[in-house]
Amino acid sequence: MDKKMLKHSQEVIEEIMKKEGMSRRDALKLMGLGGAATMMGAAPTSANAATKAMASSGKKAKIVIVGGGAGGIMAAARMRKAAPNAEIVLIAPNDIHLYQPGQVFMAAGLYTESDIQKSNSDLMPDGVKWVKDEVKSFDPDNNSVETGNNGKIGYDFLVVATGLQYDYERIKGMSPDLVGQKGISSVYLNDPVKGTAKGGVATWEWFKQLRAAAEKRDPGNPLHVICTQPSTPIKCGGAPQKILYLSDDMLRGNSPLGGKDIHDNAKFTFAKKGGKLFGIKSYNQTLLKLTVDYGNIYDAFGHNLVEIDSDSKMATFDYHYLEKGEWDEDLEEFEVIPMVKKVKMKYDFIHIVPPMKGVDAVANSPIGWQKGTAKGWMAADRYTLQHIKYKNVFGIGDILGIPLGKTGGSARHHGPILQDNLVAVMEGKEPTAKFDGYTVCPLKTQYGEIMLAEFNYDGPAPSFPLDPSQPRWVWWAFDLYMLKPMYWNLMMRGLM
Repeated sequence: MDKKMLKHSQEVIEEIMKKEGMSRRDALKLMGLGGAATMMGAAPTSANAATKAMASSGKKAKIVIVGGGAGGIMAAARMRKAAPNAEIVLIAPNDIHLYQPGQVFMAAGLYTESDIQKSNSDLMPDGVKWVKDEVKSFDPDNNSVETGNNGKIGYDFLVVATGLQYDYERIKGMSPDLVGQKGISSVYLNDPVKGTAKGGVATWEWFKQLRAAAEKRDPGNPLHVICTQPSTPIKCGGAPQKILYLSDDMLRGNSPLGGKDIHDNAKFTFAKKGGKLFGIKSYNQTLLKLTVDYGNIYDAFGHNLVEIDSDSKMATFDYHYLEKGEWDEDLEEFEVIPMVKKVKMKYDFIHIVPPMKGVDAVANSPIGWQKGTAKGWMAADRYTLQHIKYKNVFGIGDILGIPLGKTGGSARHHGPILQDNLVAVMEGKEPTAKFDGYTVCPLKTQYGEIMLAEFNYDGPAPSFPLDPSQPRWVWWAFDLYMLKPMYWNLMMRGLM
């Protein structure tokens, strides 16, 4: 830990003591066992309770890992330790690794792009062969993958860690090129292959432009700002609301831009197809109260963005709602009819979260789900992370077609499950370690506060005896100062 980080850590401890009313001992305990570790999914929960003594195998085998992001690097680090006699090959084209959770802090003006970049060669585990290429197709029936420049590469065991892809073009009139223009932004936009995070850079500029425009308005003629969330699964499901709250709080003068409170000079519409801000009741209630407290946020539930006219600044949504039909004599109730109609909204600024999908190489191969709501994502068992048909294939991270788990904290929990179960299969046994759906969302409710929403397949899953629905400064401090070094030095080394 360098001097700057040590200084930050000392300051964090002092602030925890002051703001949370803790002793120095309790503050140190929280910092060491909770906080950052919790946000990375390292706190002791049922998801990793079965993996305290990690499995290993002395068998010789060829393990191919596809993907050089968080899941791929972590899987390589873990399997290098767990299978010392195996040949491990990682296929990924990216020279630069992005710490993607940091893109929201870029948008908030607290990180720069270089703060979230690191050379992938610095993270590659010793003894892992790195093939700088992209997998174009999977052939699990013949235990091989087809690459762009290195032909077919065979394997005994395969780990799929490709991540997902953004589908901006699914929104008519929208393209990645529009991000940063005409009042449009999208914090998600990045290029993992090139190691760039345009969305973070563009959204910080969007914040600046939004404030400058709001300074010229008044409460009687406010700006209209729309923040959207698509109907597809997305990585970090809380990020759409993070931008909503941070940009509104920025107008209150609480960002690095400073200034007086002018947030009444803008009104915000949060548009999503779903009918809640959060799927878990306690977290949803906190966020509903938060929007009321802001006073200028309006929820447009049932609205899915389908078209944008960037020149006229008009957004078109499919509005999904229910109508009461005829009385059903057999069921003794009225029929409920799903309805959809087009709704147009004029805006001054809009933050767009793109629809997301599994990468084409997975979606167009036998390892992807072929039908259902998870079509195109990897067809994995939600507990073992093993492919439902090809038992020598496992997945990790965003590509998994399972109900929960598209966060960095989830990927951290996938790691030990993957390790235990892949080793079991190498040894000719059945996989028994189970992923419980653990997901953690550090939802930034304003500058300086985070609601740490932890949950799994069964519901809320808090790691510590603090009300998880209460936004706290301590989680903000951990997220801003501690998570990134833990990610680079522990998570990517397979040490947590």
